[in-house]
Amino acid sequence: MQHTTHDLSPADCARLLTAGVAGRIAIGTPTGPHIVPVNYAVRTTPGRESVLVRTTAYSLLGTYGRGAVLCFEVDQLDHELERGWSVVVRGRAELVDDLDELAEIARSWQPRPWAAGQRNLVVRIPWTEVTGRRLGGGWDPWEHLPARRPA
Repeated sequence: MQHTTHDLSPADCARLLTAGVAGRIAIGTPTGPHIVPVNYAVRTTPGRESVLVRTTAYSLLGTYGRGAVLCFEVDQLDHELERGWSVVVRGRAELVDDLDELAEIARSWQPRPWAAGQRNLVVRIPWTEVTGRRLGGGWDPWEHLPARRPA
């Protein structure tokens, strides 16, 4: 069975991004590209939407992510029905070091890593570009999320 692809609107991309809890970051390093699985949160300050992740200063992201253009991706695939969706955010990573902003992030919905250990470095990826695609028509990706973060 072959399906057509459909572009997702920016609003649909934001809705799917905001609902998720885990994704992947693509990062370039001196030894080549890496894909890093992360837990994340979304901050939707008007005009400044961003993905937030917590990491350590000595991780790949902490070492090579500062000031780098990164790609963040979240998706869902249904192998049985051969359909799915994907949302990608691109932006230049920034460290969040403002104490007031860190406190606000902690009060709202900060990224909560599943991995053990201290991850005190908060990295922000502003949405300078956000795109998404859905494979197959006649279904709503929102209705088929395996987990849905409360809005």
